Parts: sequence; C-alpha cells; structure tokens
Amino acid sequence: MEHQTFALSALALAALAWTLPRAKRRLELSRAKHRSLAGHSRMAKRLAGWIPGYAYDEARFFNSDGAPDDVVSRRRVGFKRLAESLAQSSPKSIAMSAQAREAISDLQFTGSYRVPFQYSPYLRQHLKTGSFLQSSSGVQVVDLDGNAFYDLTGSYGVNVFGYDFYRECVDEGIALTHQLGPVLGAYHPCVAENVQRLKAISGQDEVSFHMSGTEAVMQAVRLSRYHTRRKNLVRFCGAYHGWWEDVQPGIGNPLPPRETYTLQDMDERSLKVLRTRKDVACVLINPLQALHPNAGAPGDSQLLDSSRRAGYDRAAYTAWLKKLRQVCTENGIVLIFDEVFLGFRLAPGGAQEYFGVRADMVTYGKTLGGGLPVGVVCGKAALMKRFREQRPADICFARGTFNAHPYVMGAMKVFLDRLQTPAIQAIYAGLDDRWNARAARFNAALKDGGVPVQVAQMQSIWTVFYTQPSRYNWMLQFYLREQGLALSWVGTGRLIFSLNYSDADFDEVTHRFVKAAQKMKSEGWWDADAALSNKAIKRGLLKEMWQAFRSGGKA
Repeated sequence: MEHQTFALSALALAALAWTLPRAKRRLELSRAKHRSLAGHSRMAKRLAGWIPGYAYDEARFFNSDGAPDDVVSRRRVGFKRLAESLAQSSPKSIAMSAQAREAISDLQFTGSYRVPFQYSPYLRQHLKTGSFLQSSSGVQVVDLDGNAFYDLTGSYGVNVFGYDFYRECVDEGIALTHQLGPVLGAYHPCVAENVQRLKAISGQDEVSFHMSGTEAVMQAVRLSRYHTRRKNLVRFCGAYHGWWEDVQPGIGNPLPPRETYTLQDMDERSLKVLRTRKDVACVLINPLQALHPNAGAPGDSQLLDSSRRAGYDRAAYTAWLKKLRQVCTENGIVLIFDEVFLGFRLAPGGAQEYFGVRADMVTYGKTLGGGLPVGVVCGKAALMKRFREQRPADICFARGTFNAHPYVMGAMKVFLDRLQTPAIQAIYAGLDDRWNARAARFNAALKDGGVPVQVAQMQSIWTVFYTQPSRYNWMLQFYLREQGLALSWVGTGRLIFSLNYSDADFDEVTHRFVKAAQKMKSEGWWDADAALSNKAIKRGLLKEMWQAFRSGGKA
C-alpha cells in the first residue's frame, strides 16, 4: 500500500512538473497578446460570425446620433447637393463603374466596405462614385470625364517617386528586354545586375524573385520554417503581411489561425515569449506599424466613432527593433522585415537603413518593380537554400511561372539605376524634416479652419483622425473627392503622398482639404448633442447590434 501511495505521489509530482512549465508558457503567451480583439484572432473571428447584417433606413441614415431636427435637415440638403455634384462632374466614370461592378468582385467588395456597413446600402444607392481613370501626370490623375484629382492613394504604396517616373521605368525596361521578349524560365542579363544591386541594398547574400509581395512573404516564412525546423510564426497585433492564411489569422480569413502567434507590438512581454519558447521559426515586422502600433490598417469602414488614433515615435520604435533583433539572435529565430509596402520610401536602403537594424531576411515588392508587379526575398545564404544535399527528397519548393519576367526585370533595373542618381538622392535628403514640417502646416491649417480633424504621419504616409465624437467622420472622403482629392477605397485612414510633391502642390492639397472639411461641417455632419461621447456611441452600437441579432437583422 505504501509503495502504491509513493508511486501515485511520484506520478502526481511528475505530472505537476510537466504541466507547470507549459501552463507558465501559455500564461506568458496570453499576456503578450494585445487585450483587444485584434490581439485575439480566434475570438475576433468567432465574434465576426455573430455580428448581424442590418442597414439603416433613410431616417436613421441621417440621424443615427440623436441630432436636432434642424441639423438633420441640413444633412439631407447637403447630401443631396453632394450627390448631385459628384454625379454631374463624373457621369462617364460613374456609368462605367456601375456596369463593371456587376462582374468585378473587387469593386463589389470595396464599394460595400467604403463606409460602415450600416450606412452602406443607402449610400451606394444615392451617392455614386467612379473607379476608372484615363491618365496620370505629375501628382495628378484624370478620370474619364477629364476631371483632374491630386493623387493621395500612392497606388497602395507603389508610387514613391511619381507616375511619370514609373512610366519611364516601364518604357525603358521593356525597350531594354524587348529582343528577348516574354521568355520565361531563362534570365535576361539584367537580372544578374539586379541581384548585385539588391544584395548591396539589403545587406543579404542571396535573392529570389516572385510575382507579388504576398508571395514573397509566404516564401520567406516557408524557408524560415524549413531551416529552423520550427512551425510557429510571430506577427504583431494589427500588422498586415498579405492576405494568406498564416498572416491574416482573424477577420477576413475563412480558416481559423493555425501556427501563428499574434503578439503585442512594442511590449516587453512579447520579448519574454520570444526568449523562452523554442517553437518560433520567425518574427515578421512591417515597419509601417510604427505609425499605429497594435491597431489594424485604418479604414473609413471602421469609423463608427472618433476613437481612431495614430502617432509615430522613431526613437521608440528603433529601440524596440534593436531589442527584438537581439532576442531573435539569442534564440535562433529568423527576423524578417516585410518592406513590401514601405521599401525605398523611407531611405534608399529601406527600413533597415532608416532604423539601423539588420534583419535575417527582407521582402520587397510594390515600387521595386519600377511600376510592374514583383515580389523579392533577400536573405542569408543559410536561409535561402531550398534543399539539403544530404537529404535529396527534403526540399522547400517554390516556383512561379512569371518569376523574373524579362519586362519586370528590365523595369527593375531602370528603377535601381535611377535610385543612385543625384536627382533621387536629393529627394531623400532631409526627407523626415520636410514631411514633418508639411504635416505641422497641415494640422495648423485644419485648426485655423475650425474643423475637428488632425493628421499623424510617418514621413509621407498619413492617417487622418478626428478630435470630437461623431458617427459621420467617414463622410469626409466624399467631400474630399468633390474638391478634387483622390483617395483609395479605405478613405481618409491612409493618405499616401508621392515624394515628388512640390510645396505648391502640397499647399493646394492643404487648401482643398480644409475647404472640404469646412463644407462638411457647414452641412451638419459634425453637429450633434454636446453630451455625445465615443463611449456612448459604442454603447449604442452594441445595443443595436444585439437587437438586430435577436430580431434576425433588424436594428
């Protein structure tokens, strides 16, 4: 009996010794996640499946915040005026967009999610916009009706130096490779020169070419797992690394998260997890996240109140990256800089040069193709190898039909050539100071204009936020369009200036932006009960969502 008791006690102690460290690591992992739903992807995905779809009727569309009757009346008149103004100025662009929307799923998605879903059906029915353009020049784009807009889309990050620059890169690149043409599999001689340039820029040993930034990130993660023999990757809360499953573990992904840890950015508890776990293959860093740590890419579809905030502290983010670099080195974790979006915007050597931190692998895309689609992985030789000579069946396969397409490689060569020219180097000189000063002037103009709008920026990438509680901030994007300012479908959450904006161009954008905001204010969209608060707005939204859930889609 005594032997049995001793054996049971020993087993209990062994079980405790086994479970306690695991429980401790699990607790540390949980504490390192952001407290919001953005940091808990499983819960976010579960809740997303419960949110009911419902739409405001006309009365609720104009008065979802309990505004007085006279304010609601001004909103109605202003909305009708704005809708007519946009329709009269761009009939051809609007007509083609309406026709194309029936067969282009991307247009259906972006049109539906340009504003909060409750307002979207009524808005789409009564306020039409166009999605087609016919030309670009300087810092402007022109729609099918001949209307010129100052471009604040940046073509999702492609447009760093101006559309004329990229048009020339494409034309010269195709001329350079025209004799070979679209021959795939073999390489045009310019590829060898591109590789040497990319090695020098990235500080890495080897290069592989892909067809998109998403694909490049996929390959960097695959190679990290292959060489470390670990399965998990770490991404930070809110960061975007493409649309594939492992790096988009919450809302928007049809599959549940698998081998992904979403940790809190710029937090010591995340470093502790990386120090102590032995199952992490790689850490992904998108340097753009420094503008809005632990928050997703801002879009006007989420502007249900005025709680959106952003802010950039270069010194603090640099210190964080250096700590992260050290921890990854100590624990054999591959540090990947995802510079697909930011690459070559902050500095000629990208974010590695700008922050003074060297990664193990770097991914590029967007602008590097000189205006054509591309993805690139640069990395240490030990990490880039796709096979093991001693185990011939143990390979990490990755190929793509259009990898290193001659026309893309030609445009890339022209881009890399121009990157070294005095004209482009002059653009980089004093870049931080120039754009910080512009943002300060912009914010001062908004304040002087008496509108509840301000901006935060990371050099030439800006986020608009709002300084008083409101449910209608998302309307600003349409007033900006009326004033000839082109935004991407995410609206005011991300303004991307190309670096060829002159002071005169910038001043004109500032003038038009303030004018648009003042017009929106005069038409009542920011007038509400003085007692309205962001907390009250959120509480009201939760209440109406619950009612819609219980009633099967009626708020």
